Amino acid sequence: MSYQIDKINIIKIVFPILAILLIISSSCKKNNINFDSNSQLTFSTDTITFDTVFTTIGSSTEYFMIYNSSNKPINVSKIFLANGSNSSFRINIDGISDTKFSDIEIPANDSLYAFVEVTVNPNGGNSPLLITDSVVFETNGHVQDIDLVAYGQDAYYIVSNRHQQGLPAYKIVAGEGVDTTWTNTKPIVIYGYAVVDSTAILRIQAGTKIYFHNGSGLWIYKGGSLKVMGTRSNPVIFQGDRLEKYYTELPGQWDRIWINEGSLNNEINFAIIRNAFIGLQLETLQESMGNNLKLTNTIIENMSGVGILSRFYKLDAENIVVSNCQQYCVALTMGGDYSFKHSTFANYWSYSVRQTPTLYFNNYFKASNDVIYPFNLTKADFINCIIYGNSDEEVLPDSSSLGGNFNYLFDHCLIKSSLSISNATHWKNIVANQNPAFSDNANGNFHLLPSSAALGKGKSAVVPFDIEEVVRDINSPNLGAYEKIDLGI
Repeated sequence: MSYQIDKINIIKIVFPILAILLIISSSCKKNNINFDSNSQLTFSTDTITFDTVFTTIGSSTEYFMIYNSSNKPINVSKIFLANGSNSSFRINIDGISDTKFSDIEIPANDSLYAFVEVTVNPNGGNSPLLITDSVVFETNGHVQDIDLVAYGQDAYYIVSNRHQQGLPAYKIVAGEGVDTTWTNTKPIVIYGYAVVDSTAILRIQAGTKIYFHNGSGLWIYKGGSLKVMGTRSNPVIFQGDRLEKYYTELPGQWDRIWINEGSLNNEINFAIIRNAFIGLQLETLQESMGNNLKLTNTIIENMSGVGILSRFYKLDAENIVVSNCQQYCVALTMGGDYSFKHSTFANYWSYSVRQTPTLYFNNYFKASNDVIYPFNLTKADFINCIIYGNSDEEVLPDSSSLGGNFNYLFDHCLIKSSLSISNATHWKNIVANQNPAFSDNANGNFHLLPSSAALGKGKSAVVPFDIEEVVRDINSPNLGAYEKIDLGI
């Protein structure tokens, strides 16, 4: 019994002493970390550069790595933005956002992530702004920095202010009877749909750049008109509002340009339409076709849906290039009246498996209850065109016995198709399943190489100049939109 009491007393005396010693030992260990007092940091880059950022719109996030390559921990005494709270940039170190940090420990042979964003304040100017700063690191008396560089651009902003059930949010940019001009003095950034109302006209000057936020678009309502007046040296550009390199060729960043029948003929000349869901949707909202769209010298590329989608419309096109679409480059549905001359339709979609041809056209509409409604395909002429791609079948005429008239003609064209081309009513002077030898289809260059089967195969005197305003051979022009041969040098 006395032995047991002595044991308990010893534990009561020794345990507190051991606990105190453990606390002291732990405290000494924490306060005496053997930091490397000589080594410096290394970084994954010495400069972070942002592509053009629109004013008031935050950039995407860029990042760099901070490395401790030594065999001991390093204490970074200070990390801060050189311009402090006045900086346009924001930094985040390992999940903490601030303009300055102190006593950041990096374990031996370890690293930290640093994230950077930028927002540009508007200054009322038209020229791009250069915004710079640096992230400064003070370690063991050494000062190192990472340069931050961004280009900012003031813009005109069109923000939707109307909401109607069944329609996307929109803003009327040209009211009834109004003639409006968009100039090229600043980029135009659209949130929601910009709408041109009945009897209104929207004119877009050469060199104007129009950027659409996710899900946004341009809608020319029935009775309204669109006049895109680009030039070879100053095309009008329609694309998404993300300008970082990653988004340069990324499809599906915005919705579409939607044009209904016009009170005056719609015109698009020298435009580039890229990276949307649908490039052009042409749709008649009445029983008879109104005036047409004249589409010339235009590139439509990288659509997550369709390049040109029409429904009972009238379209005249010359010198156009439609390429790389997940579904169709061109889908002419519910009949219509179409003429394509010296145009290149090239589909090398590579983001997923494509199960649709480059070109599709029909003469009917099939309702959800499987009832067929006939529409007349008055004309679908393809003259001196190229229709090619990486699928086995790139041309699909789709006629229903319950549909309307079905008139189409391929005249002096290069096509990739297993269709019979013996009927001269529809097929004349066809170059079938021969290589057009595009210069670099993977990167959207559809000039022709010297080995192209499309050289000199065109019908004479159709369109005198090509999409680059090069004079065509008057007797034997090349097929497609480009006359100038890429020598591959």
